[in-house]
Parts: sequence; structure tokens; C-alpha cells
Amino acid sequence: MKKADPEKRIKKVIIAGLPNTGKSHVFNSLTGEYTLVGNYPFTTVEIKRSEGIIMKEKCEIIDTPGLHSLYIHSEEELVVRDLIFSESPDVIIQCMDANRLKQSLTLTADLLELEIPLVIALNSIDETSRRGVKIDPLALSEILGVPVVDTDAADGSGLDRLKNAVKNPGKGKTPVKYGDLVEAGISNIMSAINESVAYRRKIAILFLQEDSFLNDQAKKIYGDQIAPEIEAISRKSIDSINAKIGRLINFNRNQWIENIIGRAVIKDKQFFGGYSENFGWLCRHPVFGPPILLAIIIMMYLLVVDVANVIAGWMENILWLPIEHQIKVLVPEGLLNDFLIGDYGVLSLGLANALITVLPILSVFFLAFNVLEDIGYIPNVCVLTKRVFDKVGLSGSAIMPLVLGFGCKTMATLTTRSLRSKRERYISIYLIAFAIPCAAQLGLNMSILGRMGIKAFVIAFLVLAFVEIVAGLILNNILKQEKQSDFIQELPKMRLPSIKAVLKKTGYRLYWFLKEAMPVFIYAAVILFIIDRIGLLEVIKTMVRPVMEGFLGLPIQMVDALILCMARHEAAAALIINLIEKGQLNYIQCIVAVTITTMFVPCFANIVSMIKELGLKTALIMVGIINLSAFLLAGLLNLGLKLFF
Repeated sequence: MKKADPEKRIKKVIIAGLPNTGKSHVFNSLTGEYTLVGNYPFTTVEIKRSEGIIMKEKCEIIDTPGLHSLYIHSEEELVVRDLIFSESPDVIIQCMDANRLKQSLTLTADLLELEIPLVIALNSIDETSRRGVKIDPLALSEILGVPVVDTDAADGSGLDRLKNAVKNPGKGKTPVKYGDLVEAGISNIMSAINESVAYRRKIAILFLQEDSFLNDQAKKIYGDQIAPEIEAISRKSIDSINAKIGRLINFNRNQWIENIIGRAVIKDKQFFGGYSENFGWLCRHPVFGPPILLAIIIMMYLLVVDVANVIAGWMENILWLPIEHQIKVLVPEGLLNDFLIGDYGVLSLGLANALITVLPILSVFFLAFNVLEDIGYIPNVCVLTKRVFDKVGLSGSAIMPLVLGFGCKTMATLTTRSLRSKRERYISIYLIAFAIPCAAQLGLNMSILGRMGIKAFVIAFLVLAFVEIVAGLILNNILKQEKQSDFIQELPKMRLPSIKAVLKKTGYRLYWFLKEAMPVFIYAAVILFIIDRIGLLEVIKTMVRPVMEGFLGLPIQMVDALILCMARHEAAAALIINLIEKGQLNYIQCIVAVTITTMFVPCFANIVSMIKELGLKTALIMVGIINLSAFLLAGLLNLGLKLFF
């Protein structure tokens, strides 16, 4: 990559760091925007760009997925390295979690070798102090030669000092010397690279490390200057060093890190651990973990059933019923009345369903779910469920995407790009799309089943868990075996959530629902109204009646819910709630309705992410198989339940 053209342009600031180190918090603070944050890895799965004003200067701020080092281990990290190398940022903000200082300094060494102006945002320093570890930001800044700003990602403290540091960053001191043999090899490779190429020293080190992605990407990233003869020189240098270069580099880098730790960190020998570590250990323990998980599920179930449903009922009586009555008085029966408040009315099925039925349920559920995210519970669940995932051919980093599917299936699908095994990626994407309900649907399913009692809830979710495991076992047996990745799960510190941060994230998710989903409710109501008026809906119901009423045992009105599933699963769930309130779904039908809508047609956004990760043909075949499986399994569930109830 050629050095940046000195022509005047907008200042470019890239935010980088290990996963879960507060990058998105910093991005939100600098841009005034909001992206989802959470106390677990993979919250950011794609590069985000926005403009911000830093000390009266307009800047382009770029948020990136997690990066451990510039020696690449996954395609996700490769995207971040390519971005840094190709766009020549004016400043890099490295976000550090003080609890993972050693791991972060490995990335710092890489970034300093680029000689790009660097600023370090050091988060969670108060947590390390409570654990008996005191980090001196001033000493760290003096050693590294770059500004180190003590910040708090959650409440935004230190933001002004961070902005001032971005205005006056530092290039740092030469971080690591790797010994005479390695340094000679670096010099040989650098001498063969045109001086117009940026980051020559770092490129030379990566060639010596035999970065598996560098040779394939070299010409695309750096142009014709990186020619095959340079690879030959690097090969010759590697052969001339009669030792494992990777070990030499890591040894010298670790010594550099230990020297920094020794000068900038003071440990209190009287500290013996804390509640955070103990609770995290209990959450992932094979004996104590399952009861904690069960208690959390029961708590969320009770919140939805005994709090959210009550709020929804209150809102319907206080807000919607008077409006509906007034419309009946003002608008005579006929086309307009039906269009507004009929079975497929734009206000009754569309607006009221979104605001009166769904919104209060999602408000309570998201509030509880966001607390679990921010305390750091989710990564511990990944460790707890490892043995189950092993049985379906998944291990290593494949565990996190599946668990994230309970938050957002689209985001979870995108995180599968971090998996190096195509087989694991295929199984993960299928299982995410199949029988895992996203956070919004999970909350609404709890509300639906809660109206029938906790036994219905247990039956439905045991069935979904069973078919998910069986699907994984089948895929595990029919897909070609590959070497599985080792299980390495980063465990963030369990921490008390910030009330302000939880409320802000809940508000964002509800705003996103109102912005993205509510129009779908209205459009879906309009479409159903039109196809009902022209008689097409009745034709569809006549065609599927034998399957719907016979095999599935559901009322024909469930056709409307399955059609709504193609738009939004939340819209389908709201319609099911209405059917229950009208007495049109019995105990068995309620369980079957929840299972089929959970398995049927992944949401449109998830389908798009599947196409992005798998290609159009493979994704559409997968969606087709999922839908056929949903009908077959729901029908078998109906027949089975009738034998016992």
C-alpha cells in the first residue's frame, strides 16, 4: 500500500482492540450514534463508519470487530487488518480492558510497529483496583510513548481527555527488538520492498511469521511492489534462522510486555479474589451452572407472564379499547371500518398489535435480557453448554454464535464468519435459523405460553431443544468431517450492570423495533386486507385447510400467522396472542403454534445474512429444508400431544 497522499482530506480515526474492550462505547461517544454494546465478544460483527467532531475537527470514525493481533487467525480479523493497511488511518484508538492488559499489549506491539499515531483508551481500571491491581496510566504512557487515557466505556467519563489525545496522538517508541538473527531477516525483507510501501517493517515481520493470509492477500493489498521474489527472500531468511521464528518473536515480545507490566502495574498481595470471579465460576460449573440457568429462565418467564402481560392488558383497556369504540361510533360499518379496525385492520392488526400487544412484552423482556448481557453471563453459558454442542459437531468458537442466536439471529449468523471450518459454519447457520428463537420472539413465546401455564412453556421449549439437537446430530453425521478448532472462550469479568447503560440499550432496541418492525406490522395488515378482499386469502386457506386443520390440528386462522412470519415473527406472535384471547386456540394448539412459528421461515434479515455467508443457492435450499421440517415436526408434535392430552 502506498503512503497516504498528503492532499487535504477528512481525518480518519480507526477504533481497534480485542473483542469486548469497549470499542462500540467509544464509537458511540465520538459519533453521537448508538450501536449495540454488550459484555461479551462479537457484539460488533461488521465495520461501522460515521462522522464525528473531535476538538472542532470533522473526522471519519470507524468501529471494527475484535482484533487480537496483526498476525491473523480468522477472516474476520483479516478484514480489520486490510482496513488498517489499505486506508492509512491518521489515528488509531486502541481500546484496552485493564483486566486483560497483557493480551492487549500484544496488539499494542503490532500497532506501534506500524508507526501510525496511536491513542490508548484504558477501560475498567477501577475494576482492577478493586481486585488489588493498580495500573498507572501515566507510567504506561511514558513507557509506550503514546497517550493513555483512563476512560469508563459505560458512563463516558474521560471522553474529553480522549478527544484531546486524538487531536495530539503519538507514534510511540520502537516496541520490540527480536534479536540479531530475526532483525537481520527483517532488514533483508525490508530492503526488497519499495520504500513507497507503508508499514514495511510490519510486513517483513508477518512474512517471517509465515502469516497464512499474507501471501494470498499481498498483491491485492500492496500492489505489484510485493512480488514473488520478496517471498523468496523471506523464505531464504526463514531457512537461515536455525530456530522457530514464531517462538523467538513471541519470546521477545513477552519479555517486552512483562517489562511494561513490571513498571506500570502494582499488585496487592492481600487480594484473594472477588465475588465476580466466584459467581462466574458458579455460572459455568457443570453442577451449579444448570440450576442458575434454570432460575434465570424462570425469572424471565415470570417477568413476561406476570408483569409484561399485565401491562399489555392494562394498555389495551386504557388506551386501545376507547379508541376502537370511538372509531366504531364515528366510522359506519363497511369498507373503511374494516380497513381501520377489522380483522385485518391497519390500526387493529397493525398499529395496536405493535404498540399495545408487543411493545410492553418486549420492553420487560429486553430490560431483563440486557442485564444478562451487561453482567457478562452469556460467555459463561457458552462454556456451560460446550458438552451439548460437542455432540452436534460444534466446538471452539462455534459455541458463541449459537448462543448469540438467542439475542439476534442475523448478528449471530454474521459472527459465523469467524469459524475457519466450513462444516462448523454450515451447521451453526442452520441451527441458528432453525429452532432458536431470537430475543424478541423468545419474549413473545413466553407471553403466549404463559397464558396456558408453565407446563405448556416447558413442553414447547423442550421440543424445540430436542429438534435442535437432533438436527445437529443429523448434520454432524451427513457432512464431511473436518478438524475441529480448539475451544478457547474469552470470559469477561462479571460486573454489576450500569442502570443508565441498560436503560439506554433497552430504549435503543425498542426504538429499533418501532422503526424497523412497526411499519412491517402495518404493511402486513394492508396486504392481508387486500388479499382477503380480492378472495385470494380464502383460496390459500382452502388449499392448505387439510394440512392446517388435519395434520397440524390448528385453526385455519393460523394461515394468517404463517403469512406474517414471512415478514416478522413478532407480528405472527401478536396474532397468536389475539387468537388465544378470542378463544380460538386451545392448549395443544397453542404449543403447536409456538413451535411451528419458531421453526418456520427465518426472518427476512436473517435470510439475507444467510445468503451473504453461504451464497444464494445454498441459503435458499437451507430455508426450504427448514420450512419443510417445521411442518413435518409440528404435525408430529400435534399427533403426539393428542395421545397424552
